[in-house]
Amino acid sequence: MYGIAVIVVALGLLMYLAFRGISLLILAPALALLAVAATGELPILGTYTQIFMGATGGFVTSFFPLFLLGAIFGKLIEDSGSSEVLANTIIARLGEDKAILAVVLACAVMTYGGVSLFVVAFAVFPIADALFKKADLPKRLIPGTIALGAFTFTMSALPGTPAIQNAIPMPFFGTSAFAAPGLGIMTGLIMLVLGMLWLQYRSRALVAEGYAGIDEPPFVPTKELRERSAGEGFDLMEVPVESPPRDLPDPFVAALPLALVIILNFVFTGIVIPAMDTSYLAEPRFGETDISQLRGLWSVIAALVISTVLLILLNWRRLTGLKTSLDSGANASLLPIFNTASLVGFGAVIASLAAFELIQDNVVQLGGDNPLISLAVGVSLLSAMTGSASGGMSIALSTMGETYVAMGTAAGMAPELLHRVTSVAAGVLDILPHNGAVITLLAICGLTHREAYFDIAVAGIVVPLVALVALIGVGTLFGSF
Repeated sequence: MYGIAVIVVALGLLMYLAFRGISLLILAPALALLAVAATGELPILGTYTQIFMGATGGFVTSFFPLFLLGAIFGKLIEDSGSSEVLANTIIARLGEDKAILAVVLACAVMTYGGVSLFVVAFAVFPIADALFKKADLPKRLIPGTIALGAFTFTMSALPGTPAIQNAIPMPFFGTSAFAAPGLGIMTGLIMLVLGMLWLQYRSRALVAEGYAGIDEPPFVPTKELRERSAGEGFDLMEVPVESPPRDLPDPFVAALPLALVIILNFVFTGIVIPAMDTSYLAEPRFGETDISQLRGLWSVIAALVISTVLLILLNWRRLTGLKTSLDSGANASLLPIFNTASLVGFGAVIASLAAFELIQDNVVQLGGDNPLISLAVGVSLLSAMTGSASGGMSIALSTMGETYVAMGTAAGMAPELLHRVTSVAAGVLDILPHNGAVITLLAICGLTHREAYFDIAVAGIVVPLVALVALIGVGTLFGSF
């Protein structure tokens, strides 16, 4: 029991101190080694260099290209004006009477194309604010509306999304970004429909309140908020308070690179890479692996590279500070991947402790013969504790991934089903009040947790939880499709 208490305290401190703004680059190794010292089971220096750094470096080696390319692509979408055009176009087409749906879809289109949720929040909020004011809808619903479009189905459920939450399971299960497409679409629709029903219900229930907003002073990020946003891969200080007029692309040019990411991802996954001769991967110098472990990663990398080149060519005159945009995007990728990698290292150290075996045995036994339940609970709890979907998922898979693969094989479940359940589960409890994205979103909207978090929680936690239950139920009965 003492060892379990040490692990619980270490995780609790990780969650609390991260919420207080202390860097995960410091917290993760410090708390991991503190747990080692408290149990006295392992040598501290050996644990740090061989276990913690080994796991941390392994994650960076596997996923750095995705973080780098995704951050650069998102920054170029923002700087070219494409994000602004897409948001305006979708909202204009649907009209003021469908303000909530318009904002949700505007967020969804951009995040499904790989744009950072912070870029989306900044691009959409001014438009959403004006739209809600014209329609006299409660301003307090704006964060929940943005959260539904940016934090839920496009992040974890829809097949093909380049979100890191959809990429991390690929090497563990040998799957692609299009794992279980039918189940992913079903789960995404459940989130969209239930989320919209809730927001529409709330807009009617609060009709007497109206917009009830006042003109706030321009948003100026605090030092703490800047640090939080940078930790998620986006620097708030790079956002101008007032954007100067600029030459914006037409909607087709703005949407083409986003659409191309999804299309090329599918083409490379199903056609190009399977036709390639990859037998050389079995050689020791290439890691003695096979294409099933790399197909998903290669597809996303190729899709992002080609789409980024096209984006630059289409917006060459608009990207007057191309070097600055590329540098900013590249720099923005570093802290997020090292934060997540540090959490992976933390998980590897915790998994090496004897008490973790007891925890693992208890978690694995949840759900009896159905490994999907155990997988969902483990990933969700770790995402809640770390305040990060990618971090919680990484810890769960790095410590228990092989166990779940074996359990799924024994139960006759396809790896694609395990992949989709993992991705969706990671997005259920990750946006608790201490989550950096939640805090930043509320600050952008000029609202407090008391005013707006309830609707964020329903749209971003309750609705995905219902969708996850449905996913597990249908997947158990009918398998992957």
